[in-house]
Amino acid sequence: MKEEIQLSLVMPCLNEIETLEGCIRHAQEGLKKGGVAGEILIADNGSTDGSQQLAESLGARVIHVPRKGYGSALRAGIESSRAEWIIMADSDGSYDWSNLVPFLEKMREGYDLVMGCRMPYGGGTIMPGAMPWLNRYLGNPVLSSIGRTLFSIPTTDFHCGMRAFSKKAYEQMELRTYGMEFATEMVVKAALKGQRITEVPITLHKDGRSRPPHLRRWRDGWRHLRFMLLFSPRWLFFYPGLFILGVGIFLFAPLSFGPIWLGPLRLINGTLCVAGLMITIGLQLLCFGLLGKAHSIAKGLLPESTRWIKSVRLFSLEKGIIVGIVPILMGMGILLGAIFDWKASGWGTLDTDQNLRTLITAATFVGIGTQIIFTSFLMSILELKTDREA
Repeated sequence: MKEEIQLSLVMPCLNEIETLEGCIRHAQEGLKKGGVAGEILIADNGSTDGSQQLAESLGARVIHVPRKGYGSALRAGIESSRAEWIIMADSDGSYDWSNLVPFLEKMREGYDLVMGCRMPYGGGTIMPGAMPWLNRYLGNPVLSSIGRTLFSIPTTDFHCGMRAFSKKAYEQMELRTYGMEFATEMVVKAALKGQRITEVPITLHKDGRSRPPHLRRWRDGWRHLRFMLLFSPRWLFFYPGLFILGVGIFLFAPLSFGPIWLGPLRLINGTLCVAGLMITIGLQLLCFGLLGKAHSIAKGLLPESTRWIKSVRLFSLEKGIIVGIVPILMGMGILLGAIFDWKASGWGTLDTDQNLRTLITAATFVGIGTQIIFTSFLMSILELKTDREA
């Protein structure tokens, strides 16, 4: 009877003939050390250097992935795996495939996602020449810190490519991306789904390629940062919006009644105009955050939390329209009062400061109400269920 496979070792591959043999032999050694029955699965992304033939001659299983992309290769490999547990890492010789035991120990403890940690301040080791200076001291620490802040992820090395997870946890993540963002999405989704995450120290070696790596430092760094921001409407929209809105209201409220003095500074209509703009921008960011979260949940990019469900139940298009009409009526009332004052003066010249203050105040209220009403309409569109989604 054939032994049941417990662990799949998934390696994405694109012309890795120089390093693939070493990775496969180290992986075979790692399986023996771990005492598990496993398979070595090469997800080939269109190699033309004989990598597929080499892998098969060494006993690895090769699947052909026509769709280009780092995430595409990994997704195909993971979804083709035959085991309950999966460990993924590159096939360029930078990760030690013989060191699987720490990952297996954490998986046996019940963790859903086990990240490797290359950074010395997290217990890892970076061999000379293995990581560029800029990545080591700026890119990785900054992006990892942002990831921990945005998603409360207990990892030191957010972007380590060597990681272990269960097939069940992977399926629960419902990953959507196919490019370099795949690795980031995996960690973010695991955190958002409430999965148990931990990390183990590993050693990063200088890769064995004689050609430049597939990675592009600035482009890929920006793609990771952009992805994290898009998955965190709170930090991208809500928190900045609340801050800008709060400062705007703090200045706008007293200035709408007249100039204020701050020591030697006299704040008048110019500051009132800026405050009105801050209120408009702040409110718009809050609306973007609301719409962004609704869209992400509808597309399956973000999980639907209990708090969100309760909030949506309280919301309705009609309530949004009523809330928006109130500031519009206030603004129109202020404008109407200004017209009556103008008429009372015989349609003559009005006090410039007073007139401008009135117009700015009225326009701000009308703008606020309009934003709220049309955001409510768009929110209702996003909440509509089609026959396919119902």
